[in-house]
Amino acid sequence: MEIEPSNILPMFIEPPVDYIQPVFRPPSEGRSLILQVTNGCSWNKCTFCEMYTAPQKKFSTKAEDKVIEEIKRCGSQLPHTRRVFLGDGDAMVLSVRRLKTILEAIKQYLPSVTRVSAYCLPRNIKNKTEAELQELRELGLGLIYIGAESGDDEVLTKINKGETFETTKDSILKAKAAGIKVSVMVINGMGGKKFSKQHAINSAKLVNATQPEYLATLVLFDHSQEGKIEQGFDGDFVPLNTAELCEEMRSFIQHTKLDQSIFRSDHVSNHLILKGVLGKNKEEMLEDIDDAIAHFKAHPEIQHKPSSF
Repeated sequence: MEIEPSNILPMFIEPPVDYIQPVFRPPSEGRSLILQVTNGCSWNKCTFCEMYTAPQKKFSTKAEDKVIEEIKRCGSQLPHTRRVFLGDGDAMVLSVRRLKTILEAIKQYLPSVTRVSAYCLPRNIKNKTEAELQELRELGLGLIYIGAESGDDEVLTKINKGETFETTKDSILKAKAAGIKVSVMVINGMGGKKFSKQHAINSAKLVNATQPEYLATLVLFDHSQEGKIEQGFDGDFVPLNTAELCEEMRSFIQHTKLDQSIFRSDHVSNHLILKGVLGKNKEEMLEDIDDAIAHFKAHPEIQHKPSSF
């Protein structure tokens, strides 16, 4: 029987968002719609990070009219979207005017969205006033992810983060004052063996001073850009083994004085998965870490073997 063309459903629908791969997001944004409003990272100098080093990931901003068209298509094809993540690694580098335009379009074309979030470099909070951040919050920007990596200034210098304890602290506190929730990320093992203790203690001091709503740790990955981390440490960088990573984690958790921070170490890089609220579950976490340390010391064949960031 011949099928009338009018009865044939279209096999392909234009994807609502045009991505430049690879695309990264926090683990907690797994169910979010990702709008790639920028490509890559405007800093992109951290010695440990390869996420945006591919040629096609050179930093750029997506044309505003293209972003709006993508939001319109998402409204048509994905009308029940509840959460939106603004990518890539540095969406908050955009001007307040441009961010407001994007957030207003999300409100108009995706009215079911309850939260918009984004990665954020501390310097991009510094460049916006508290009043401007409040405007963004009122338009739906509810959460930013700040990769502090460490609270230790010596480690931050060696990894070429371009931030300090104070600049990171001030940015987190400014965002919180504007009503935007903050998720802080710290990298377990970032100081290597030599700086492990000060990295753990000063990272705890950073989160104690800022009391973020969310706190996460992931483990330092090896990377293929041979020698970049080692060069920053003048050739004196020795990675931690699995038991040592757990010992550093114990020191970090032990030194935290948090009131109500939701904590996760559930990134794919973590050998030890911890979930809870700090400080409510602090003692339970320390007991779990002690068990893990004993286990990994009894089984030295179990070693951290990451691939790449």
